[in-house]
Amino acid sequence: MGGGCRMGLYVEARIRAGIGEVWDRSQVPQQHQRWDLRFGEIDYLPCAPGEPQRFRYATRVLPGLTVDGTGISAGERNRPDGTRTSALRFASAHPLSLIAEGRGYWRYVPDGEALRFLTGYDYRPRWGRFGRVVDRLLFRPLMGWATAWSFDRLRLWCERGITPERSLRQALAELFVRVAAVVATAALAPVAPVATISVLAATVPAVAAAALLLPPLPTTPAARRCLRRPPERAAARGRSTAPTALLATLEQP
Repeated sequence: MGGGCRMGLYVEARIRAGIGEVWDRSQVPQQHQRWDLRFGEIDYLPCAPGEPQRFRYATRVLPGLTVDGTGISAGERNRPDGTRTSALRFASAHPLSLIAEGRGYWRYVPDGEALRFLTGYDYRPRWGRFGRVVDRLLFRPLMGWATAWSFDRLRLWCERGITPERSLRQALAELFVRVAAVVATAALAPVAPVATISVLAATVPAVAAAALLLPPLPTTPAARRCLRRPPERAAARGRSTAPTALLATLEQP
């Protein structure tokens, strides 16, 4: 992985909520695991006061199959510029985990009436060349999407009071409606009168395109609402050194 705090994946959400609320819902394990698709369980491990926090995480990848790992994190809640930062290192010894080890950071940046909640992270895949190919073509894009979708899910919880459980149900219901519309349109073609078959044949691709491209409802989480690259203003000012400094204090988990 590259040096400094330049991470391979970047996601940023603008949340109209207080920094304390977003901090608690992303730092307290019982709240964090409710909205983040990447983690099914997060448990803090015992540690002495003042030491970085060690934790265990687990993700269910298939029914009856859970991949777990460990991590270590540290946070700065009272920075002179009014921001907060959390940095972490993580690793998994599970043979089915594509991620061998990685590191990342979260930043909480007040910006007017809203908060810029952003993350940068990267990891080293295992399984040699095969793992690198799978990561580049499938796993890494999926991780980026899951992170962005989860950040918007957190935004809806903080801004609108829509619980993560409710937003997941709504997302699944909306997905079902979209798929059902495509299937129903396609199913009509074989039984339609000959005069309308050509019309239906042209309609099916249009319905499929609409199901894929139409934006989700405002109350449904959507990865597309998050930034996936650092904004130019942040690049012009230079990245904060806070994540780098915190990462330097953390041992490998």
